[in-house]
Amino acid sequence: MAAHVLLLTGVPGVGKTTLLRRVAEQVPLRLAGFTTEELRTRGERVGFRIVPFHGTGRIMAHVDLRSHARVGRYGVDIAAIDAVTETALALDPAVDVYLVDEIGKMECFSQHFVAAVRRLLDSDKRMVASIARQGTGFITEVKRRRDIELWEVTVRNRDALVAPLLQWSVGLEGT
Repeated sequence: MAAHVLLLTGVPGVGKTTLLRRVAEQVPLRLAGFTTEELRTRGERVGFRIVPFHGTGRIMAHVDLRSHARVGRYGVDIAAIDAVTETALALDPAVDVYLVDEIGKMECFSQHFVAAVRRLLDSDKRMVASIARQGTGFITEVKRRRDIELWEVTVRNRDALVAPLLQWSVGLEGT
């Protein structure tokens, strides 16, 4: 079975999001999906924003957010993830490739997110997603699929992965 999903994993801070952003800037295809960005105050990370390629970003986690859904010191706004996921990950025949940053613990609190990613996985749509290096539940389920490729991003290879990732995204892997 040919892989239509490429997963990027690696230690936190290695550059997975930056790699996805670089691909998004260069890929000559119609994109959908989202990236995440850190929110910082006086140099300290205080939260995360989920930013769709089309539409408005929302704060999805913050140290000051009161929520029953928590990852470390961050409260997670499940409604924000739901809202972005509804449009950014909707199956659309006009979309060539979906970029998803990331399939991680925060995002997996959202049942809408999990359902949308499952629909993409079960479709024939190309998807490139960063995924938590460690995790349980849905994260493990995704990594165990037979129709995915898993690439490890490291400090040493992250810049060299841009060209192969662009080739894979446009369906030219192995050429």
